[in-house]
Amino acid sequence: MLFRNYTICYEIIRSLTNSNKVPIIPSLGLKIRWISSLKVVWKKDTRLDEAIEQDKRYKLCARVVKEVLNEPGQVIPLRYLEKRRERLRLTFKAKSFVEMNPSLFEIYYDRIKPKSEPVQFLRPTPRLRAFLDEEQRIYAENEPLIVSKLCRLLMMAKDKVISADKLVHVKRDFGFPNDFLVKLIQKYPNYFRLTGLPEEGQSFLELVDWNPDFAKSTIERRAEEETLKTGVRVRPNFDVKLPSGFFLRKEMKEWTRDWLEQDYISPYEDASHLDQASKEMEKRTVGVVHELLSLSLLKRVPVPILGKFCDEFRFSNAFSSVFTRHSGIFYLSLKGGIKTAVLREAYKDDQLGERDPLLAIKDKFLSLLEEGWQERKDKLKLQREQVQRDREILLASKSKEPEERLCD
Repeated sequence: MLFRNYTICYEIIRSLTNSNKVPIIPSLGLKIRWISSLKVVWKKDTRLDEAIEQDKRYKLCARVVKEVLNEPGQVIPLRYLEKRRERLRLTFKAKSFVEMNPSLFEIYYDRIKPKSEPVQFLRPTPRLRAFLDEEQRIYAENEPLIVSKLCRLLMMAKDKVISADKLVHVKRDFGFPNDFLVKLIQKYPNYFRLTGLPEEGQSFLELVDWNPDFAKSTIERRAEEETLKTGVRVRPNFDVKLPSGFFLRKEMKEWTRDWLEQDYISPYEDASHLDQASKEMEKRTVGVVHELLSLSLLKRVPVPILGKFCDEFRFSNAFSSVFTRHSGIFYLSLKGGIKTAVLREAYKDDQLGERDPLLAIKDKFLSLLEEGWQERKDKLKLQREQVQRDREILLASKSKEPEERLCD
């Protein structure tokens, strides 16, 4: 990793810094800049990019399914879906999508208006209906996990409050069901309270009671497990792993070493007393982002989505720089034209290590898709074989025709 500016460890900076003045090293005549202002060269990680690319087709199918299920009666005229292709990022015709995914929808004819001509409609297949029932079962089975995740998000937030709209926006990233706000608030009034004006789109979810069992980060729990296993007290800290071929320059190694030696700051601790530009706040910011990614389904979240929570989690406007500055902890993927923050320790090459129990929903959906894709392949294969047989029969019949005699 390359730096464009001279770096020096925080211990030296702290001894030279006086109030808000920028210190100068007399022997070198150089101004010392905080590490947060340094430019870091980004390096591509092909394996982690592949992990994101693998979900491309799955996400497209999930978007289209969501679009249809949100319609009245969960049916939609095919031509209406065609008009929404650009918004759904469909690169081919809607009918082609249906034919390519026979396990999702079936086409039938109905009238849009009582006296209009029948047109093609889409509706979920019985197999998709069965998947939706299974999805609800998995959500119910993992409800304690969902509740703990939602509590932890609120416990890390300033004033223990988060906009309801923002939570709805990230429900897929953390594995929350569609009706989580209505269902969980009613079922767990000891944890959650909805405040504000929902009818005006200004509602907020507030934490009612602090559960100390939830107030331990992934890093703290890992340290406790290591302590119990080894009998030696393990200090909570980040797991820094650089991919093969990724090197740090000497000054960055020294800074990383010094930074890791600082005390870990739990994302569940009150950070209101920390200065936004302090090294402690950077340590806390990295801890919060690490915990957010740990709570997410795929241990990765698009940076623009994380950016929506700058106020709630006390992120600075330049918070995204931590992903490149701490490249042994995070990876910043540019795949798909969007920046995605990935937790390195959660992946081995392009595969997740420990899997969130709620990923069972994704696995079921992928199995449903693959079943349909295989059916289509088999159907196309039979069609090709039939065409080949018809061709052979035609050639054989021509070869048996008597030759026409020109003269007797």
